[in-house]
Amino acid sequence: MKIAGSARSKSSNRWAPIVLAIIAIAAWIAILTGFVEGGIGIIGFVAGWTVMMVAMMLPSAMPFILLYRRGATPLATTELAAGYLAIWSLVGIAAWVLDDKAMDVPVPLVLLMAGLYQLTPVKNACLRRCRTPADFLVERWRSNAFMLGVDHGRYCLGCCWALMAVLVVAGMMGIVWVVAIAAIVALEKLSSRGTGLARWIGAALIGLAIWNALV
Repeated sequence: MKIAGSARSKSSNRWAPIVLAIIAIAAWIAILTGFVEGGIGIIGFVAGWTVMMVAMMLPSAMPFILLYRRGATPLATTELAAGYLAIWSLVGIAAWVLDDKAMDVPVPLVLLMAGLYQLTPVKNACLRRCRTPADFLVERWRSNAFMLGVDHGRYCLGCCWALMAVLVVAGMMGIVWVVAIAAIVALEKLSSRGTGLARWIGAALIGLAIWNALV
């Protein structure tokens, strides 16, 4: 029985990355085809925003989720992912407010703010947590999978909130900005040079802010 249970567990673990990849791809298809375009009112906006966060953030969170899956049930892993995405769904409320007033916010100011934040110790500390999921799980392992996902989502938010502000204000939720910021997030978290890249992105955003203010 133990051997059979172990075999089922290994088979389930092999399917986990495939399932996550399918979910992320489906979310990208929904965005690229215009199927998700921020619905009417706050509920519609947050629903569309959540799909966009699945597309943008799930790929970079996969190492964390899959590492947890090795010692957890499919249900607990689902709860973990739900907790992680719950943080980004809540951010959608703030994004809705900001998007509604985006025309009143100077774009150079948002770019400058995001660029400077990329260079701060807070950004670096949050990014380090995102880049080392094993250390995070060892330090914060708990029985409540959902809250563990929420904890990791908070660090991810601390790492990426300024980039999301650029997406909402400067990018006006445009698809080019969605793809660009998703790529930046993935490279910062998954690349071996992610920490240094974050600083270069910060410098680029500051330069873009100056250029945008002068033209």
